[in-house]
Amino acid sequence: METKLLNGDYVPDGLGGVARCQGEDALLERVLFRLTARRGQFPPLPELGSRLYLLGRESAAQRPSAARQYAAEALAEEPVTVTDVLLAPAGEGRVRVTVLLDCQGTALSASMDI
Repeated sequence: METKLLNGDYVPDGLGGVARCQGEDALLERVLFRLTARRGQFPPLPELGSRLYLLGRESAAQRPSAARQYAAEALAEEPVTVTDVLLAPAGEGRVRVTVLLDCQGTALSASMDI
């Protein structure tokens, strides 16, 4: 059971606690957390997170392959395989990253703005 996040904040459950999720939803919450956390910023677990925040340093031609590498690296401990990463402009210098995943034959996707 995972804590539900929305835009980086915990989602209240209406009873003074935080909302929880299970199954596929819990897996997607973990995936989003790992993709949005900056790799190396949590000293007890320096391998936690991704380097997707570094995409702006890559040339336009290198971004798709770097994004795929960064996503696969961040999700190595999860029971998913990164099948593709799509990049699209999100305005104000941001990019919309959509990570397509395979989890034991089930297609999943996770999207975030970087």
